[in-house]
Amino acid sequence: MSEANEKVLMKGNEAIAEAAIRAGCRAYFGYPITPQNELIAYMARHLMDRGGVFIQAESEVAAINMVYGASCAGARAMTSSSSPGISLKQEGMSYAAGADVPLVLVNVVRGGPGLGSIAPAQSDYFQSTRGGGHGDYRCIVLAPKSVQECADLTYLAFELADRYRMPAIVLADGIIGQMMEGVVLPPQLEQAALPKRDWTVGGMAKPDGSAGRASRHITSLNLVPEELEAKTKARFARYETIKAREVRFEASGYKTGCNEFTGEGPDLTIVAYGTSARIALGAQQLAEKAGIKLGIFRPITLWPFPYKVLAKIAATGKPILTVEMSEGQLVEDVKLAALEADGKRPPVHLLGHSGGVVPTEEEVFAEVKKILGEKK
Repeated sequence: MSEANEKVLMKGNEAIAEAAIRAGCRAYFGYPITPQNELIAYMARHLMDRGGVFIQAESEVAAINMVYGASCAGARAMTSSSSPGISLKQEGMSYAAGADVPLVLVNVVRGGPGLGSIAPAQSDYFQSTRGGGHGDYRCIVLAPKSVQECADLTYLAFELADRYRMPAIVLADGIIGQMMEGVVLPPQLEQAALPKRDWTVGGMAKPDGSAGRASRHITSLNLVPEELEAKTKARFARYETIKAREVRFEASGYKTGCNEFTGEGPDLTIVAYGTSARIALGAQQLAEKAGIKLGIFRPITLWPFPYKVLAKIAATGKPILTVEMSEGQLVEDVKLAALEADGKRPPVHLLGHSGGVVPTEEEVFAEVKKILGEKK
């Protein structure tokens, strides 16, 4: 595809697919839906030629269970879809989480609820960050804002899923999946270099027919309440480790750096991810011309969410504006971060659109001026 450090022009969906193959994915199962069809088409064209298995399943439900089975058999496996299709996969995601089975799921979000539209949205935030399926569980959620991050975060998703034995989600809105940009692709990982999975099924018999190890049974079923609770509590202890180690974010407009925010910083902070964060950057440039200092805080891990860092920004008491392509989902985590602020809690405002409507730089800047005017 490309030499080391060579930049190539790709769609976000294509970059996700190529990065997955390079991350060692050897099993992809999916079902077509707009706006992620380039991803499944890329896998159909390239995965089998590079030693992998591609199946267009009969449904989204079948696809997620195929991923579950392939991962249990030892393969790095993934699926992808868009909002209504992701809903159909949630039962399988819950099973994988309950059985501690790593897998990667990509959601290229479209407008909803229901069939909604095929236009881009960010209204699956709750579904991704709160589990989505039944039971007590979490998924690691990574949100790219560029085609480069589509590749980088997909590569990372496989690593984190294996490291913590849990599902990882790459959450990209329709614009990120469809847009084209230059991207430097990550290196190809050889199968021998992948983490050893000493928990998978298979291997009970050796090639010569002699007995191998004892059989293993991978399941999320446990009919003894105390045992199921103990297993769940152990899983949540692992989640605490993830919160301590894997939080990722990007901040701009703060002179003192990302860990030493002070009241001398921006007049207002915008919190956004994905396409909304790109739009916020345009609003930041408009504000700079008008003599207004805007900070932008972009969570890259939507779970674990960077509460502690955002709380430091909130502690300055300066207003916060959440910009999102939904009617107020990310803003709930922003408000929770503000509650943790050790200082004056700021007002938290929302500029939200839904159904596939995308905010503009001018609209965001106008909302900034309105908030600062009200503050005065």
